[in-house]
Amino acid sequence: MEKAIIKLETLSCPSCLQKIENALQGVEGVDKESISVLFNSSKVKMTYDSKQTSIEAIEKTIEALGYPVIKSTVKAA
Repeated sequence: MEKAIIKLETLSCPSCLQKIENALQGVEGVDKESISVLFNSSKVKMTYDSKQTSIEAIEKTIEALGYPVIKSTVKAA
């Protein structure tokens, strides 16, 4: 498992959190319990299985919703 912290451009509304969270819950390999979208710091934290998905696929899922990814940091969990 890998831990990811994804920095986004500033989130403008609390409903953005729900949209991002719901989209990530549909990604195969993402630990649904670990998803945390932080409104004030515009970050997404989660744990995922790198054998099932990649950080690039997760970034594309978020960007497809219209939230540009600035930077991702991945560490072994």
